[in-house]
Amino acid sequence: MNINITQKKQKTEQLTDAFRIFNELFQNLSDAYQGLEEQVAKLHGELAFAHSQRLKSLEEKEKLASRLEKILAALPAGVMVLDVDGKVLDCNAVATDFLGEPLRGENWLDVVARSLLPVAGNPHERQLRNGKRVNMTISKDLAGNDAGDSGQIILLADVSEMRSLQDMLNQQNHLSAMGEMVASMAHQVRTPLATAILYASQMNNPALDNEKRQRFSQKILERLHYLERQVNDMLIFAKDGRMAMEAFSLAELLNQLRITVKETTGSSGIDLQLINKARTDQMLGNENALRGALLNLLNNAVEAIGREGCIQVSVVQLDDCKLKIEIKDDGPGIATELCQRIFEPFFTTKAYGTGLGLAVVDSVVKAHDGLVQVESILGQGTVFSIVLPCINQALNLSSGSHAVRLKANCVPRLEIGHEKRLEP
Repeated sequence: MNINITQKKQKTEQLTDAFRIFNELFQNLSDAYQGLEEQVAKLHGELAFAHSQRLKSLEEKEKLASRLEKILAALPAGVMVLDVDGKVLDCNAVATDFLGEPLRGENWLDVVARSLLPVAGNPHERQLRNGKRVNMTISKDLAGNDAGDSGQIILLADVSEMRSLQDMLNQQNHLSAMGEMVASMAHQVRTPLATAILYASQMNNPALDNEKRQRFSQKILERLHYLERQVNDMLIFAKDGRMAMEAFSLAELLNQLRITVKETTGSSGIDLQLINKARTDQMLGNENALRGALLNLLNNAVEAIGREGCIQVSVVQLDDCKLKIEIKDDGPGIATELCQRIFEPFFTTKAYGTGLGLAVVDSVVKAHDGLVQVESILGQGTVFSIVLPCINQALNLSSGSHAVRLKANCVPRLEIGHEKRLEP
């Protein structure tokens, strides 16, 4: 009997413990469920907020895209977007108007070959088929979302009106310079002309002996040569770089320089040395203009030296495309501040001079797509360096507002074992 009571009591206690554990588990599950509901509600709120922000961001992006489309449509410039392969992904209406259809999906290089022409002397500009000039700007690579994905943006801006205004301004400046030149030339021509007339009037004098007659004749010739140089400078300056180009011999040009300078220096103690190390003799350009420019430099060297000194003209070939001509004298030299201005028109340090000589040299060299520079040290002399393209390349020579494109044929090199030296 006692055993049964004890067993019943134990079962009652076990059931009580089981109910207690069940209640605790139920309470824990209830608490966990409530916490989960709170977490779900919180996540739902965050998701709703994120969704709202996403919709707001998309709305702003749509407004921005619409605004950008309106800006691109209103831009007076052509805009194109290229992909990594160089194909046109997108463009605005102005770009289509400039370049024509088809445009989207086309290779950019094919579009350039079809619709854009190069402009001589300006690598950043192109000419459209209708004659308009556009400035072309190419952006750097634009990184995309994926690695290695990049593209470019190309901008074409119409600069036709600006170039027209610039040409008009250049023309006005040139006309103004021409007027200043004519005023200066009147004085520069009158003085040597009066001197030549004075000497010429004495040539028929029977009392004039042969020595004086020869000296007067030399003086007249000097004045006439001076007048010829002034007139040639004026004509070249008036042409503003427009000149006919043709093939000529470099050796013949140097020989003519030697003869002319020898006639000018006469019996003075000036030693003229011409050293030609160029492998190519055939040149492409305007021989008369180049000869006049080189004579201007040689005459300046003669005047700087005086009665005695040395002038060296050396020609070297830098590569298959360029020649370098150096005219070096051992005169008094030129101050650094003057070297920076001597190529300016009408700038001169001479008491009697137009200031056109070196400006003409600069104009002639630029017309040949060349470069002229000066280096000088006071008390040691001056070196003028001219770098010119030779006939072994295609020259793009600019003639005023019209580009003259000349294709030169390659000629065989003249291999010379020793330097060619011409002594006066």
